[in-house]
Amino acid sequence: MTPDRFPLPRPRDGVLGRAVTAALACATVLVVAALWVSAGGPAALGADGTGLVTAARLTGLVAADLLLLQVLAMARVPWVERAWGQDRLARIHRLLGFTSFWLMTAHVVLVVAGYAASTGTGVPAQLADLVVRYPGMLLAAAGTALLALVVVLSVRAARRRVRYENWHLLHLYAYLGVGLAVPHQLWNGAHFVTSAAASAYWWTLWGAAAAALVVFRVGRPLWLSRRHRLTVAEVRHEASDVYSVHLSGRRLDRLAARSGQFLTWRLRTGRGWSRAHPFSLSAAPRADRLRFTFRSAGDDGARLAGAVPGTAVLIEGPFGTLTEGRRRGERVLLMAAGIGITPMRALLEGMRYADSELTLIYRASSADELVLRDEIDAIAAERGAQVIYLPGPPPSGRASWLTAELAERHTDHEALTELVPELAGRDVFLCGPPPWMAAVRAALRAAGVPARQIHDERFGW
Repeated sequence: MTPDRFPLPRPRDGVLGRAVTAALACATVLVVAALWVSAGGPAALGADGTGLVTAARLTGLVAADLLLLQVLAMARVPWVERAWGQDRLARIHRLLGFTSFWLMTAHVVLVVAGYAASTGTGVPAQLADLVVRYPGMLLAAAGTALLALVVVLSVRAARRRVRYENWHLLHLYAYLGVGLAVPHQLWNGAHFVTSAAASAYWWTLWGAAAAALVVFRVGRPLWLSRRHRLTVAEVRHEASDVYSVHLSGRRLDRLAARSGQFLTWRLRTGRGWSRAHPFSLSAAPRADRLRFTFRSAGDDGARLAGAVPGTAVLIEGPFGTLTEGRRRGERVLLMAAGIGITPMRALLEGMRYADSELTLIYRASSADELVLRDEIDAIAAERGAQVIYLPGPPPSGRASWLTAELAERHTDHEALTELVPELAGRDVFLCGPPPWMAAVRAALRAAGVPARQIHDERFGW
């Protein structure tokens, strides 16, 4: 095989898409501030008795805007997903969520304090009066409580104690919280009542967020599932607690899934089928077959591993930008640890490369944990790729991507340069536990690999 038989794709890193969407997001905040200014907000800040309420309106309006941007960030809008990648969108979603929550908290505090100062009422009594007597405020209080619950569960210390499936289900209550806040803004919002421009703006933004959720979070997955009619063809035990689910369907080439991407799967296996499972494709997609591989930890894992042939599958996606579209040069290094081998195995099969242009480094805690090894060896022999297996426990006392044995003789970046010739000129694709990927990224940078050539997706749900 020669390199000209494998023309490289043009890099599609979404620079233009990210610039456009970021500019639009910033513009919405500026519009909110401009509407507040046009309604006399700055002048009212210094007025006796109304300054706190005026400040409360600004914090509330910006909080509402960021809340809707947060919803749009995770609405699965395809062109936004392609521009940013879901890992970046998840981090943006998290940042917007915490920021909007604290602005919303400031809004509540300032409103209650402002009205209490104006009426001479105590703060607890004023809070109770606002919730009970003002239209929509009781719903807004319930929505605020739901959003507070989601924020608490999103703190990393709390997330570690909750399984992903349960966290994801509870996280959906955020949509209910947002919905309960709508009547409050419509009925009591001074900007809605007094400004036609503000009313038009907010109705447009609320409508866009609601439409995006309905179309892309509900309608599109149902349409894709119906069009492709995926069912379980086989479940195969790979190693220890690792299983592969082979799926059959029709016209899967029109799904446009690519090696390195993931989909959200729902296997209709009885109780719990509605919970979503984001798993990477572990083989290059075919027109009639897809496959994902996973560890069967927890009740849901056991349920998926027990799926019988013919079980219907609902899908959402494909998602992710860890694809050949990021590639900038001819030579490639794939690096995986643990179950992170799944997208790397798909890239090994689906990427375009000539003999000796691709190297795979596969790190596992033991030789028994080298999942899909026979398949990897067969693909490497056929395609002329080099595979380096590194089984063994990690070193104790320091963060490293190496085994304990290798770490005694080499630093992290020295081992990379010894194992992989011409490392600095390669595109590097990573997948594994976040601490391991952080150690690899640091070693690659120390070995002279430019940041633009290091490609990964980091999901710290």
